[in-house]
Amino acid sequence: MLTLLCHAPEVLRVRPWPDDVLDHLGFDPRAAYVEDYWLGVLGPSTVWFLRRVAAGFDYSPTGFDLDLPETARSLGLGDRSGRNSPFVRAINRTVQFGLARLSGEQELTVRRRLPPLNRAQVARLSPAMAERHERWQREQAEEPVAEQRARRARQLALSLLALGNDYGSVERQLLRWRYPGPTVRDAVAWAVAQSCLAADEPVPTSLS
Repeated sequence: MLTLLCHAPEVLRVRPWPDDVLDHLGFDPRAAYVEDYWLGVLGPSTVWFLRRVAAGFDYSPTGFDLDLPETARSLGLGDRSGRNSPFVRAINRTVQFGLARLSGEQELTVRRRLPPLNRAQVARLSPAMAERHERWQREQAEEPVAEQRARRARQLALSLLALGNDYGSVERQLLRWRYPGPTVRDAVAWAVAQSCLAADEPVPTSLS
């Protein structure tokens, strides 16, 4: 039986939940796949909570203390702390979907990356999104592994830049995630170019 949070404490200790396979092949909560497909399954509040946790792990890989009232307010979920509050329900959904587990009264262990949707979860998508997911699966099966890695690195680099990380921080984070150096340099250069184009700014000729 799953242990769920009954109320939101003032501070929740958040630790990573290591998984050798998922940490290598899964999706960062800020990746496009999560927004495209997990969002409709988990709901926006839970996805934003997972993204906030992922950002925390960027700066403190071994874990950190999360101020829950402040986090709830920053996510637009108010400051109610009971079992039926929107914020507590959002946290409990991470447990119910196997993305986190309560490892103590005030400690939550959270996966760094999310798996692909399983068959039952895909069935919960709209018909159009389910068809899009099936098409994505076919494309993944046909795409070479190196190209998949490069594309995912680019998506992650773009997300990290959008969160306010500088070029060096993005490079270091991708290297910590064990992406090869050439892939990292290409991903950061691509993400910087995309960010500059979106902001109508000149693309820098060097990131050093």
